[in-house]
This record gives sequence, C-alpha cells and structure tokens, in this order.
Amino acid sequence: MAESGFDMPACLERVRQHDQDAARELFQHLHPLVAKLVRSHLPRRTSVEDLTQTVFMKIFAHLDQYAGKVPLEHWVARIAVNSCIKALQAEKIRPEVRHADLSEEEVLVLEQLAATTEEMRPDLSSASRELVEKLLARLPPDDRLVIQLMNLEGRSLAEVRQITGWNVAVIKVRAFRARNKLRQHLRDLMKEQSL
Repeated sequence: MAESGFDMPACLERVRQHDQDAARELFQHLHPLVAKLVRSHLPRRTSVEDLTQTVFMKIFAHLDQYAGKVPLEHWVARIAVNSCIKALQAEKIRPEVRHADLSEEEVLVLEQLAATTEEMRPDLSSASRELVEKLLARLPPDDRLVIQLMNLEGRSLAEVRQITGWNVAVIKVRAFRARNKLRQHLRDLMKEQSL
C-alpha cells in the first residue's frame, strides 16, 4: 500500500501537530483502503460515504493511540472492519422498514391507507398484518410488548399491569409513545412511497 514519495512517519507527525495539509494527505492515502473495506463489509442500509466518514472520524480521533507496532494500514483496517461490525449489529437491533422491503400486497395496503379512510379491503388483511409486524419490529421490546398486549390482544390496563409488573401510568405513557413511533414509521414509509 506504500506509495512512492509518501513518507508515512513524517505525515503522521505533522497530523499530530494539527497540520491540515498533512491530514488531507493522510486521508487521500488511506481513503482507497477504507472505502474498499467498507464496501466489502457494508451493512445493507448504510451508505458507503457515511460509514467511510465515520471510520475517518475514528481514525483521526484516536490517532494518538497508534503506537506504530503494526503498519498504519493494518490499524486502519481494524478500525474500518470494527465500525462495519458495529453498524451491522445496530441494524440487527433496530431493523428499519423501507418501502423497497415491502411485498406487493403490503404496498397495496400502504396505498389504500394513503388514499382513503374506508375499511381495509378483506383480501389485504394478511398483508396488513405482515406490515404491522414489520412496523412493530422497529420498536424497542417494551414498546412492542405494550402494543401487542393492549392493541393486538385487546387486554385491559389491569391485565397489562399484572403481566408486566409496570404501574398504570408507565403503561399509558409507554403505549402513547409506542403508538406515536408506529405512526411516524408508517408516515416515513408512505412518504418514501410518494417519492
């Protein structure tokens, strides 16, 4: 990875002394490596540019921790791969529902929701159930539980309190916030569909 004429130790020393030109040189030297690693480990819903920028922010923020025992490119590669792994883990914790992820039937449900206030067509009930499940998956577990119990199973506040051990005020607040989050996720999907 060494370029002819690029003096890595001198460049690093200048970067550590806050030389902006040296920082640009280091960025240009490392960018192809970082971009290649990010592209090969990229989480599905993250842009190459965003994750590459995150990696470089970490590199420059922790450059004083680089001891020089391994080539800088190895140290940078480790930061890039670890950043990708963290992004993948975050994506698994909170999966995002996008319009492109929806089936044709779920798209029809969205279109019907956007176009009318009438009852949902009976032939779309399984698609609407699947859409609700995808939207619920975006919620934190406690919010998902309260919506499941109150809105999908029709349980009373007293029953939810008995099942969860939460007091009634907590249940009401959590249910209110969870419904707002669901509405926002649905609005985002509908907005994406109209683009």
